[in-house]
Amino acid sequence: MILKEIEEKIENGNIILGSHIFCGAPMLTEAMAIAGFDFLWIDMEHTAIGVNEVLLNLIAAKSGGACSVVRIQWNDSVIVKPILDMGPDGIIFPYIRTADDVRKAIESCEYPPDGIRGYGPLRALDYGRTTKLDYVEMYHNKMWKVIQLEHIDAIENLEEILSVKGIDAYIFGPNDLAASVGLIGQTEHPKLLDIYDRATQILQNAGKKFGVSMAYEPEIVNQWIKRGAKILFCGSDVGYVYESATNVFEGLNNMKPSQILDL
Repeated sequence: MILKEIEEKIENGNIILGSHIFCGAPMLTEAMAIAGFDFLWIDMEHTAIGVNEVLLNLIAAKSGGACSVVRIQWNDSVIVKPILDMGPDGIIFPYIRTADDVRKAIESCEYPPDGIRGYGPLRALDYGRTTKLDYVEMYHNKMWKVIQLEHIDAIENLEEILSVKGIDAYIFGPNDLAASVGLIGQTEHPKLLDIYDRATQILQNAGKKFGVSMAYEPEIVNQWIKRGAKILFCGSDVGYVYESATNVFEGLNNMKPSQILDL
């Protein structure tokens, strides 16, 4: 039901707000969901979050009222299978470069005869409350399949990639995209801005939902909104804790002894 509400938001022209789970502490994930984010991105690719932690964070996100997507480590059907059976609202495939990569990703998510996924949902089946047929119709077919556009090959092959049916959203990864053209760390280089503009125009012309994964930098976020991005993943649990802890520490450290005593 939450995913349906998110889709209705996009259809009505609204922007979906998300954030990243890099630490994987369920209490922090639940707190971020309660804070109001629409989507929480549970990241397995660049973190120490394992399969068990994914399950706990999916539960935490749902408890707080947010949808959850899991970015797996690689476009690999063996990795995909247990994650899907946990019942995320979406799955993100990293480092997609060709239309064949997209077909492989979709095949990993679909049951035969359309794919190679084995049948064995547990949490995704509400532990048995949902029938097998209802699960396929009401949940499986509605789960988002998301790919990342984070390599120049994906941009060069974008029109062919978009011709493959079954993908619900496309998310830019500026850091890896910059690295793929030899400009690591320079995500706002003029060459990259031109790439963003060219790719987002293709996506808009094709009527596709797309967004970006990045740090929270308001000016740059606004640039992506102007390009037509409707899905924003910004900031992270680790970043929030570090920033808040730093602010408190610096505040205390700058206080005079007399001020501390007065407290």
